Amino acid sequence: MKIAVIAKPSKRLRCGKRLEQKGPLKKAARMLSSHSIKHDLFLTRYHAHALDIVKKLPVQKYDAIVAMGGDGTNYYVLNGLIKFHGNRPLPPIGIIPTGRGNSFAKDLNIESIEDAIAALSRQRTVAVDVCRFSQQKNDYYFVNLAGFGFVTDVAKTAARFGWLGDLSYAIGVIYRTIGLRFHRLELEIDGNLYHGRNCFVEICNSRYTGGDMLMAPEAHIDDGLFDAVILGPLTRLSLLRTFPKIFKGTHVMHPQIRVVKGKRAVIRTMPEKTLLPDGEIFGHTPTTITVLPHRVSYFA
Repeated sequence: MKIAVIAKPSKRLRCGKRLEQKGPLKKAARMLSSHSIKHDLFLTRYHAHALDIVKKLPVQKYDAIVAMGGDGTNYYVLNGLIKFHGNRPLPPIGIIPTGRGNSFAKDLNIESIEDAIAALSRQRTVAVDVCRFSQQKNDYYFVNLAGFGFVTDVAKTAARFGWLGDLSYAIGVIYRTIGLRFHRLELEIDGNLYHGRNCFVEICNSRYTGGDMLMAPEAHIDDGLFDAVILGPLTRLSLLRTFPKIFKGTHVMHPQIRVVKGKRAVIRTMPEKTLLPDGEIFGHTPTTITVLPHRVSYFA
């Protein structure tokens, strides 16, 4: 078995053909070798570099394309494969979770480097749905979730305090709650219209966001459906009281939250809202999101 590993290094490292650096890279290299898995390493050097790496990659030479990093690395690897190699059968995708969130990997039962190497060694794959979203004349893809509204505003604020680690997200929640604002929403899901004032919407292909936050408890990555989590207007106090419940998934019991399963969503907002596909601050409304059933396969 030979794989290509696209890795986001934690420090500035020089490119090499083998995983011989320190920390997670060295650990992954040792474990891959012990399982007789050959590998070529491609280190990302800038934001979204993984997309450019995959674009130029001779993917048919490999038995798997592996994203080593977080949800963002996986997002760009996925988009690179579908956008630039999607007219041919794609090799399965692997995830070695070394990022901050690693939300999607949880639905593959992968929560550590050990889990990831074991999944590659078993060579067992599962078919996974992909969500396609439009930006004018271009299409992009996600497998975790895409949101807008309060959730994106929090992510924007947290990005400014990234050096504080997990604390940055708490700062984002508090700051955005103080300045809480709602937008006008028109959301059509499989022909059914939902409209009114809105706090946020998350279109979920998988269950988790931000690592351990169980945004969509009933979502499945292979059912041909997304779960739209829609939060209407609420008070600041109610928002702060409800937020901790997301770690157990009980936030969906809030009277202002509606969860709707569907295959296609047409989204319009007033004003225009920034999107957050797989944790990346990218794109804006209006957009159309469509499920592509079993579009790719992942090691699990």
